[in-house]
Amino acid sequence: MIKIIRTDSKNKDFGNLVKELDAYLKVTDGDEHDFYNQYNSIDVLNHVVMAYNNDTPVGCGAFKKFNDTSVEIKRMFTKPEMRGSGIASNILNALEVWAKELNYKTCVLETGIRQKEAVSFYKKNQYQIIPNYGQYIHMDNSLCFEKEI
Repeated sequence: MIKIIRTDSKNKDFGNLVKELDAYLKVTDGDEHDFYNQYNSIDVLNHVVMAYNNDTPVGCGAFKKFNDTSVEIKRMFTKPEMRGSGIASNILNALEVWAKELNYKTCVLETGIRQKEAVSFYKKNQYQIIPNYGQYIHMDNSLCFEKEI
């Protein structure tokens, strides 16, 4: 039974899953990992969603304010052995609902072109590709998405 909870970046389970995510990204990002990593501090994340399977943390995601009407989805991760079971979609939906409750209208996010599973996941969840924003404008391996909520 999957349980979804709201928390913040001080959650120890979130910190542990982010370490797993960072280890994965260090491999897929290669030489660009340090560039991306500087934008992934979890200290600023006050809106975190955790997924638990029988009290075991299996997935996470977060958002932070992007502008007055948008949030940026950050730190989405599902343990590899749990992928394909709908957990990530549940986490993303919970983040969208929470952002909407706070009167945000849009979610934006960045993922790497090399993260093929992530790219297809966001497309499956009705995210549209947009021009790269902010620090990602000149990053050829970045792909930015947006969804109205």
